[in-house]
Amino acid sequence: MKIQFAFALNKEGVFENKHFGEADNYAISTYNEHAIILTEIIPNPFKSMNGRHEHGLKEKGTAIISLLKEKNVKVLVSKQFGANIKMVNRHFIPVIISKENPSQVSEILAKNIKWLKDELNNRKSNYMLFKINTGILKLEVK
Repeated sequence: MKIQFAFALNKEGVFENKHFGEADNYAISTYNEHAIILTEIIPNPFKSMNGRHEHGLKEKGTAIISLLKEKNVKVLVSKQFGANIKMVNRHFIPVIISKENPSQVSEILAKNIKWLKDELNNRKSNYMLFKINTGILKLEVK
């Protein structure tokens, strides 16, 4: 099963304590049954929506969802998600991580891929929120 991920990264290419929609870039990566491999980096064109930097803007969430659906993304990975997580989890599995290094995060995700595959196989929307630190925790989005 091939799975597309979007990592929310800053300009230096690491995760930071920002909401997914505030990322400078999205690193699109693909799981191909062995590892998660970076395929492209796209700048976040919606970081500032009409000059506004407000959190939880519905039009911003809708625009980012549309952009990432075009890339066939199924999993969003970030240190934080904001109010739009209720829209996000209708389309993507949201994953909160604690590490900053994308390579470390890729290894952890690949090691726990069975949980994400299970979620994709058993749900078509309203995906659970996954929190990954040293282990994995699956939560309902409320």
